[in-house]
Amino acid sequence: MTTSARRVEADRRPVQVFALLVGAVFLVVGVLGFVPGVTAEYGELGFAGPHSHALLFGVFQVSVLHNLVHLLFGAAGLAAARTRGAARLFLVAGGFAYLLLWVYGSIVGEDGGANFVPFNAADNLLHLGLGAGMVLLAVVATFVERSRGQYPDREQRGR
Repeated sequence: MTTSARRVEADRRPVQVFALLVGAVFLVVGVLGFVPGVTAEYGELGFAGPHSHALLFGVFQVSVLHNLVHLLFGAAGLAAARTRGAARLFLVAGGFAYLLLWVYGSIVGEDGGANFVPFNAADNLLHLGLGAGMVLLAVVATFVERSRGQYPDREQRGR
């Protein structure tokens, strides 16, 4: 490992590591959504809407749009991991976005036209867990950084 790589690794805060890991998982899931065998009923993969009957891992309803959203969200996580503030924003805002998706998916019917991504009951539960987990990761990272003296308090930020 080069000296500059060690410095970048040493400068990386927990919130950045969490954003990097979450982003990487989303990228992997986005790619796997396009892999026959990992995605059951791959021949039924539609672009969007409730008529896409492909199931990632045989459980989670996916579509081309759903997979592309995972890929974009994963790329956003990797990009956000470059700075502490962007990483924290990614985890908090992304977490709340997934909580909103959980509410939305719980309200719209699985067969309704408003289910454009699409979502099934397993997706809805996963979105609840992802949303809560991402927000929790941001809170835990802040706690860890403060306990290590890595997170500036108001006086250090000039307020």
